[in-house]
Amino acid sequence: MDTTETGQVEVRQAARALVLDPAERLLLVRFVDPGNSEEWWATPGGGLDPGEDLEAGLRRELREETGLEGFGLGRVVWTRRHVFPWAGRTLDQHESFFLVRVQPFDLRPGIGLVALRAEAVHELRWWTLEELERSDARFAPSRLPSLLRALLTSGAGAEPIDVGI
Repeated sequence: MDTTETGQVEVRQAARALVLDPAERLLLVRFVDPGNSEEWWATPGGGLDPGEDLEAGLRRELREETGLEGFGLGRVVWTRRHVFPWAGRTLDQHESFFLVRVQPFDLRPGIGLVALRAEAVHELRWWTLEELERSDARFAPSRLPSLLRALLTSGAGAEPIDVGI
């Protein structure tokens, strides 16, 4: 992970993917914060390693978390900055969300389930838009269902949009 420590805050770049299959199901991962047990669903991806660019980092993260390899990478459609506590420290994370369209595939984390759990990932799941909209789960970004609906209905804009927290 590419981090710069500023006092108690770690600033890092992250790459995330909106992985959609032909049925427009979205792949999400369930995180559980080891510091306080809070949980939420987010798109796969994560912090960059030293010297890694966004594309290389995203490809690594998708391979590690989901087993996905050999996919076409779309462009960045969303961005966000989120400052949050994580495992006893504070992260200032700058995220770029790529659109990734794939054929259905078996979820087989490249690093294995035990290693994923050590990274606070507890579940991988495909979600339909309707399931997202009906769910009372916590999502990151928090407006994920409405943001996804807008993306699927209107497509991506010419420039990435800031999706907020």
